[in-house]
Formats: sequence, C-alpha cells, structure tokens
Amino acid sequence: MARFEVLSSIDPLLRISLEPGESVAAESNAMVAMDGSISLKGETRGGFFKSLARKFLNDENFFQQSFVADDEPGSVLLAPNLPGDVVVLDVGERQYMLSDGAFLAATDGVELETKTQSLGRALLGNSGGLFLMATQGHGQIALSGFGSIQAVDVKPGQKLIVDNGHLVAWDRELDYELSINTARSGLLGKVLHSQLSGEGIVLKFKGEGKVWVCSRNKGGFLTWIFSQMPQEKAVSNG
Repeated sequence: MARFEVLSSIDPLLRISLEPGESVAAESNAMVAMDGSISLKGETRGGFFKSLARKFLNDENFFQQSFVADDEPGSVLLAPNLPGDVVVLDVGERQYMLSDGAFLAATDGVELETKTQSLGRALLGNSGGLFLMATQGHGQIALSGFGSIQAVDVKPGQKLIVDNGHLVAWDRELDYELSINTARSGLLGKVLHSQLSGEGIVLKFKGEGKVWVCSRNKGGFLTWIFSQMPQEKAVSNG
C-alpha cells in the first residue's frame, strides 16, 4: 500500500511513496512535485454523480488528481491550499466524517461518499446536520486543517462542543447535534443574534471517539482580510 509521510511540523508537505502498480487520489491542485516515473491524470473518482455531489453539496473539486506508479517506484509531494497542519488517519476499523475542504489525499482502497442530513432539524430543533463527506473502505486518508490540528477525545457521559469553522473530522460512530450557538429562543432570534454577536454554528458531540479540530477559522480569517481593505475601512469609519 502507498506510504504517507508528513514532512515538518509547521506548514508541512505530504510525501507519498508508491510502488509499481500503486495509485492514490488527491485533491485538485495539491501537487507540489513528483518523480518522472509517476503519471498524473484528473478523474471523477467514484463516478460522475458522486463527483457532482462532492462539488455542489460539499464545495469539493469535481475532479480529483490520480497519481499512478506504472513501471517504477516513485514519490509525490502534496500540499493543501491553505497553510496549516496535515494528519494521516487509518481507515477501516474506524471510519470518519470530514469537514468541507479537509480532504487532501487517500490510498486506492478509500472512497468518499456524501451523507445527507436533516437541515430542518439542524435549524429548528437544534439537531441533525448538513451535507457531509464520509469515508468508507480500507486504507489511509490525509486531511488538512487551517493552522495546527489537535485530536480531542469525546468520553462517555460528556459532551464536546466544537465551532463549525474549526472542525476537521470526527469518528463516524459519534452522535452529534448541530445548532446555532446562542441562548436566544426561536429560529429568527437565533439567526439574528448569531449575526450580531458573531456566534456561529456549533456541533455537539457525544459518545466515545475522537474529533479533530484546527486552530484557525477560514471564515473568520476571510472576514478579517476583507475588513482591512481600504474601501471596507472607509465604510466602517463612515
């Protein structure tokens, strides 16, 4: 099986070593460098409709890169689009749910599927979810996060609350609820207070397993960048 190795602990690269006949899938535009013995092609992994679901329901790229070692061994260097950590997880005995944009690469035996959750229950009843990516099969998967990544344990009888913008992945066996992080009652009150206070969507996990979180929030970072633009400052200053 292809071998994953995370190089460096700060803004790392992922090195993938392949033997003849082995292949891996990776997110589009992730390739930094590769040996001449490796061939690269774009493909709709899992078929057209699964790729379409990843694109429109999870904001993942329609095409993925496929790296193949044909006749000789070789290696590939990959990097995520956003600066941050990379973790490698074993898929098989444990399966995972992935946050949007977390996928970086996977060995040939790992597939990604779109899981449909209840949006109505998420907003009205403080439970349920959105469209999520889930692993299936056997092998390894590499995930990326904005900033550093930390695994947090969920223990029986306890709840873990995670801001949606900091979520990378979690054990598929964990139970969770998705809600707007505010004490206000009613859907309209929750949405308005969330916008005014800056509180966002959170996931409340329970059961036994692990949740992987990242230190930076992409949405918050983009908001800060736009707020520093001259025209935005002029508007905010009147």
